[in-house]
Amino acid sequence: MRKGITPLLWALFSAGGTVAALFYPIHLFLTGVAFPLGWVNPPRHETVLHWLRQPLFKIYFFVLISLPLFHWAHRFRYTLYDGLQIKHLTVLIVVLCYGSALLGTCLAAYTLWSIH
Repeated sequence: MRKGITPLLWALFSAGGTVAALFYPIHLFLTGVAFPLGWVNPPRHETVLHWLRQPLFKIYFFVLISLPLFHWAHRFRYTLYDGLQIKHLTVLIVVLCYGSALLGTCLAAYTLWSIH
């Protein structure tokens, strides 16, 4: 892989890890513990749909989905290299890992921006 794109991939890895570490636990706690146990009243469907129609929330959920995908891709790529010792498939691994993250990012963008 070219050296010019490597810092960008490391930046996406770092940002994705930060987003996942800071925001995923909040979402998991709310949807997995607080709402089912009745500690907090869950928002109504209409309320969530109203939020998802707002551009700022679309950006928030886009970041919440896309950056951890790139974090996963980078971590999985180096897990394959270091754990399974398959460095001879570098191009295929790079295309599959980052291609999956890019595809997921495009699907998230399409889904979020198609909510009217």
